[in-house]
Amino acid sequence: MKKMFLPLLVPTLLGVSACTPSNDSTSTNESAQKAMPVASNFDSVYNSISDADIREPLKILSSDEFEGRLPTTEGEKKTIDYLVSEFTKAGLKPGNGDSFLQKVALMEITADPDMTMTIGDNSFAYKEQMVASSKREQSSVSLEDSELVFVGYGVNAPEYDWNDYEGLDVKGKTVVMLINDPGFENPESGKFQGTTMTYYGRWSYKYEEASRQGAAGAIIVHETAPASYGWSVVANSWSGPQYGLVSADKGASRVAVEGWLTLDAAKKVFADAGLDFDTEKANAMQGPYSKAMDIKASVTVNNTFKKSESNNVIATLPGSAFPDEHIIYTAHWDHLGKDETKEGDQIYNGAHDNATGTAAILAMAKAYSELTPAPKRSVSFLVVTAEEQGLLGSKFYASNPVIPIENTVANINMDAMNVLGKTKNVAVVGMGKSEMEDYLETAAAKQGRTLTQEDRPEAGYYYRSDHFSFAKQGVPALYAEGGNEPADEETAKYRKRMNVIVTGCYHQVCDQYRDDWDLSGIVQDTQMLFDVGVGVANADAWPKWNETSEFQRQN
Repeated sequence: MKKMFLPLLVPTLLGVSACTPSNDSTSTNESAQKAMPVASNFDSVYNSISDADIREPLKILSSDEFEGRLPTTEGEKKTIDYLVSEFTKAGLKPGNGDSFLQKVALMEITADPDMTMTIGDNSFAYKEQMVASSKREQSSVSLEDSELVFVGYGVNAPEYDWNDYEGLDVKGKTVVMLINDPGFENPESGKFQGTTMTYYGRWSYKYEEASRQGAAGAIIVHETAPASYGWSVVANSWSGPQYGLVSADKGASRVAVEGWLTLDAAKKVFADAGLDFDTEKANAMQGPYSKAMDIKASVTVNNTFKKSESNNVIATLPGSAFPDEHIIYTAHWDHLGKDETKEGDQIYNGAHDNATGTAAILAMAKAYSELTPAPKRSVSFLVVTAEEQGLLGSKFYASNPVIPIENTVANINMDAMNVLGKTKNVAVVGMGKSEMEDYLETAAAKQGRTLTQEDRPEAGYYYRSDHFSFAKQGVPALYAEGGNEPADEETAKYRKRMNVIVTGCYHQVCDQYRDDWDLSGIVQDTQMLFDVGVGVANADAWPKWNETSEFQRQN
């Protein structure tokens, strides 16, 4: 029954060669119909998943006592102790030998906020107009009169016949680039995937590509719509302690300085260079584009850094027939910690992001432990660290898997779950990527729900949570959540009021637990994703990626 797979991925994104995906297994639609839950008590367990199962851990994890759950702090210790205790109560086994923990080696780098970026004759203030940081393990990193080159979207994508770096030598220079990809604001052009963001639109890709091109610095121009978040998110997320995985080359392969500019600051820079920002942006949307700016940038980033260890938490329910084959649920336990320089509330409690998903995974684990008999395949629950710092916990796990990747059947991710009440639809993030959606469709139909595409595909959410680390390894990864169609009129009124609060509190200190949250939507989605996992755990065949997906694995 065991299938041996090798990861197969888009060559330009991940640097490996691509082949044709295998098509030798039974279609998942057929398998999903055959794979009815074998547990005699499935229905009673499914219906037992309750508000209380989620509300209690949600309230605890997002309390001030947990200090915003920043990795390597006292908040982490309290968090992982709580998770281990809850998994143990549920009767699950340690997922990493005799331990529930997987050590994750992190490099914590904190930039001195007393910095200024000078471009031409103008200076820009930290957090107000720019942020700058470095992933290099050096106490001081500088750009000194570094020539600026505008490289459009900073994309090198042969499959889209697009290379903003073509013919350029940017070694020792600083590249300036737009956020998102060329399709976002020019959807009628047919470029990339229109308003749906590809990985080329993500900030993480842009810094990676600039590093591959040998640039000394990389600066992204922030714009709220194409970024899908405001400047305050950039200022909060890219300041304070920043984490990366410990690397053998001490970060030498990365650009020296990674930065952002506000739109107003960028327009001033372009004007001082004798260029009109809007004109240059319009040119960049039409095709691969670059232009020397004839202006220089300087900034010094003084770092304090230290190696530290954080922890992923993993618990397993062994399978009754194929214990070596695993379905893995993921959620991230971390948030942004606290900022003692702030007046008033200093704690980023992270209730919605992601105490909701962590609480749901605990409810899920409890439900699985009550199934009689257990599913045929093992089900593991991986609660990862440092998602907010660039998916580091899941990235570390994917590179150092406790469960071999070739034994990992599928991944189901839970992040920032629905606190807006029950919905008639299910929003599939990255819709159309894998046969996991067939299982999802079956489970949603039992609830009288239909599948729809996420309402903001331009935000690139498929590349912004922990399932992406599994996808890059070829593991079919599903991310789905409550949609935008409220179940009834009363829910619609509540949703309208609460949605404003939740959206405005993303990565802010106001992301706090609220007694008036309607958690019925989280219960609904937890039941649905429980059903999906049980179906995959008992199916005759492994799910596959769709042929149009950029992620494949081969027999």
